Amino acid sequence: MRIVVVDDHPVVRDGVAAMLSSAPDLEVVGQAGSGPEAVDLAAVLDPDVVVMDLRMPGGSGVDAVREMGRRGLRAAALVLTTFDTDSDTVAAIEAGAVGYLLKDSPPETLVSAVRATAAGETVLSPSVATRLASHVRAPARSASLSAREREVLVLVARGLPNRSIAKELFVSEATVKTHLTHVFEKLRASDRAAAVAAGYERGILG
Repeated sequence: MRIVVVDDHPVVRDGVAAMLSSAPDLEVVGQAGSGPEAVDLAAVLDPDVVVMDLRMPGGSGVDAVREMGRRGLRAAALVLTTFDTDSDTVAAIEAGAVGYLLKDSPPETLVSAVRATAAGETVLSPSVATRLASHVRAPARSASLSAREREVLVLVARGLPNRSIAKELFVSEATVKTHLTHVFEKLRASDRAAAVAAGYERGILG
């Protein structure tokens, strides 16, 4: 199996490459220090797996994974990083990463993960799997708005600006903004229009 290792720290990159090369069925055919460089190498070398760091000053791993998919490259992406926050894990998986491991994983786990990734199997560190499961379950919990948050959303759906909503509910504009922030978070909406659309979709707005 042909592998490209991507990390902006040369010592880490060399260490991962040496670790993988010690397995008789794995061959590291290239190394890159940034996301764009990784995409270019994957296009030229056609590896089976790209072992990708996430946060690199020259271009993020998430962007690189997404670009690999956009170009239709064959290589499967296995994220290897120190970060396991919700935003990192979800972004990487949604971009198309097949696996997500933390850098404190044992060497044998990394080797096995590369083999599994090449076979198209999803490989996740336990903490990452837990975070993703929580993310998947979150929409069911997020839809439960408070009574006041529902009132605010109804008025937003009617097209009222914050100042008018404040007058309607006899509260300050700052309070309206706070309620709206909570509505956006719970409905995973980026703006007022998206919140209204989500409200109708989830039956919050009749």
